[in-house]
Amino acid sequence: MEGSVIKKSSNGKKDDLYHVIHKVPYGDSPYVKAKHAQLVDKDPEAAIVLFWKAINAGDKVDSALKDMAVVMKQLDRSEEAIEAIKSFRGLCSKNSQESLDNVLLDLYKKCGRIEEQIELLKRKLRLIYQGEAFNGKTTRTARSHGKKFQVSIKQETARLLGNLGWAYMQKENYMMAEVVFKKAQMVDADANKACNLGLCLMRQSRYEEAYYTLEEVLQGKLPGSEEIKSRKRAEELVEELSSNLPQPEFMDDLVLDDDFVKGIDDMLNEWNTNRPRRLPIFEEISSFRDQLAC
Repeated sequence: MEGSVIKKSSNGKKDDLYHVIHKVPYGDSPYVKAKHAQLVDKDPEAAIVLFWKAINAGDKVDSALKDMAVVMKQLDRSEEAIEAIKSFRGLCSKNSQESLDNVLLDLYKKCGRIEEQIELLKRKLRLIYQGEAFNGKTTRTARSHGKKFQVSIKQETARLLGNLGWAYMQKENYMMAEVVFKKAQMVDADANKACNLGLCLMRQSRYEEAYYTLEEVLQGKLPGSEEIKSRKRAEELVEELSSNLPQPEFMDDLVLDDDFVKGIDDMLNEWNTNRPRRLPIFEEISSFRDQLAC
């Protein structure tokens, strides 16, 4: 009896370890089978079929729809993923809508559907303005590269504005992009958005403003300036900026100015070393004045 309990306990620990390593939920439902196919068997096509079964069976629909869209994107089936989310998000809870929007944004970007991306970003920003984002909370838990962290409303606003600015860049609407990037920097400045703003100004041939914007990154004045990726990008943009400046003409102007200044210096030196001579007109005036005196 005691041995069987120990054996069962040992198997339980092994099962727990298995689920922790593979990040697979417990059970034998369609959703669990789909996650097993996705994460353990590495069979995305089979995972999609099983995610569909989970959605139709009402098994963890929120997670199944989102996970299926992510797998579809990996298989270059992004258009299909977009239609799936639009068709079935009505089955999902209110709390899941924001995360579905985030997946949609990635899919729109992948497909080059910039107009829809812009509209969705504007809608998410309106929700923040109306106090409806984050389900009424001031922070939410986000996940990146398997790690969880807290995001504030302020950080999310700046992130959305930054993405909106970049979407306008893709549309070559640089004036709107500039306005949005500057708003984003006012909310929560960082090196990445500064680089985007610098590029936006460069595309408008406003090189001096772009230079000073990028210098803030290179001088470490903004959060994220210490990151190698941001610093390298700022350096590359400054190099591109320098190559676009009209340097040859500028140097030619400098040479002409130097010659002109040298000519003035020579003239002044000659005036200082020789006795001043009056121009012929003054000689004529002097002669006429002498005649009047007589």
